[in-house]
Amino acid sequence: MPFFKSLPEDAGPANIFGAYTNIYGPWSKMGQEIMNGPSIFSEGERELIAAFVVGTANCQFAYTAHSAAAYAWGIEEGLVEKLLEDIDTAPVEGRFKPVFKFVRKLTLTPSDMTQEDADAVFDAGWDEKALHDAIAVCARMSFMNRLVEGFGFTPMSKEKAGENAKKRVEMGYVNLYPEFRDKRDA
Repeated sequence: MPFFKSLPEDAGPANIFGAYTNIYGPWSKMGQEIMNGPSIFSEGERELIAAFVVGTANCQFAYTAHSAAAYAWGIEEGLVEKLLEDIDTAPVEGRFKPVFKFVRKLTLTPSDMTQEDADAVFDAGWDEKALHDAIAVCARMSFMNRLVEGFGFTPMSKEKAGENAKKRVEMGYVNLYPEFRDKRDA
């Protein structure tokens, strides 16, 4: 149950975004670019990073939503959970492991980040733009984690998350919210 009595029991970010369009309109556009804009990481890989970040932070609302989104983009079912259990044994390409270790540390102990953490990503063959993109996904999810936990949102069911994930794949982030839709798309 949300902490704000004015919100419905099943409230989520859409309720806040719609109430404060001046703040969350630009935020949604930024989210669209981070999660669906040009990147070396596919949309599914970015959702995988997002789900891993919020899973690491133990934010059940965002974890349920973004793991469903990763799977809707074609990421292997259960991969998020395997990464959360152990990055080293998770069935991902070796070059991805330093990226996940980087965002895990950035999520849990951001003030402890070092050049060595970045160098591990670069040594795996990623460039600065790729690391930027991973950091941007992590930062976006850290914000969303605080938003949903701060408002006390109750995690949605896996079924509802799956439905929303399909919409996210079809529509992107901005067009999920009627207030922000490009009027040409309406």
